[in-house]
Amino acid sequence: MNKLLPPLRSPLEDFGTYNVILPEEPFVWGVSHITRRPVPSHIVRPKYAVQNDPSIDHEQQYEGDGRINLGSIDEKRVRAAATLAKNVRQYAGSLVQPGVTTNSIDAAIHNFIIAHEAYPSPLLYKGFPRSCCTSVNNVVSHGIPDDRPLEDGDIINIDVTIYLDGYHGDTSSTFLVGDVDEPGRDLVHITNTALEAGINCLRTWAIHEIVRNTCHSVCPAFAGHGIGTVFHRPPWIYHTLNEEPGVMLPGHCFTIEPSLVQGSNPSVWIFPDGWTASTENCARSAQAEHMILITETGSRCFNAGD
Repeated sequence: MNKLLPPLRSPLEDFGTYNVILPEEPFVWGVSHITRRPVPSHIVRPKYAVQNDPSIDHEQQYEGDGRINLGSIDEKRVRAAATLAKNVRQYAGSLVQPGVTTNSIDAAIHNFIIAHEAYPSPLLYKGFPRSCCTSVNNVVSHGIPDDRPLEDGDIINIDVTIYLDGYHGDTSSTFLVGDVDEPGRDLVHITNTALEAGINCLRTWAIHEIVRNTCHSVCPAFAGHGIGTVFHRPPWIYHTLNEEPGVMLPGHCFTIEPSLVQGSNPSVWIFPDGWTASTENCARSAQAEHMILITETGSRCFNAGD
């Protein structure tokens, strides 16, 4: 008697109407072919940009627990960096429209940051070739700005980080390009709601509770991170339920930045450039990010706001 075998894959989920982002063919491996934008010599750079050596493990270039002395000049500086990052994010959002390339957005952001006497932190970080990350549709994170024009119906996450007076400021938002379908708008809305819940409660389960009864899932491949004089450092902030040890203490400064994907498969794969992370099944992803400082009485969110 013939037996019915289980299907090799589940039925395709309807993620809406959009164009999938794939690496250009023929594949080009790495990013050495991408020209870096110049930065004036008087702009103060983080150490990795001065050394310009991608082989250096920059995530290990930190000491101590990274806590900021509350009420000090250090707090004022990290606050100023976060505020400038917010201003850059808002400026970036004003550039988003059909027909604009992510490369031109990167160029405008680069010039905006330099005009404010700051350095674009992604540039040369572990060899990254651009001044911001632009992740379109199915790209979850670390998309490299290129010459593809944005299309009506796209969604795009723009992740900006700046280095000002010795401190990094980091934030991102996902923007709608023209007329986005309902599933795309819903994904962006739930992502923003999840970030707000995480900020308000400072508990992983808050994000979990927002997402668990939706048709979306949290991508575990990317976490929030401590930030200050170092771009990425502990504490690591996981957006899925976990049993990681650690307690938030006054002076800890870190990002909360959940990446949500459509459907139940949050797995990612990396493009040949070594950076761009796409969902495996080409479902769309959205991300939102803000910086949080733990105080003696609670917390402060530095770069929220439209």
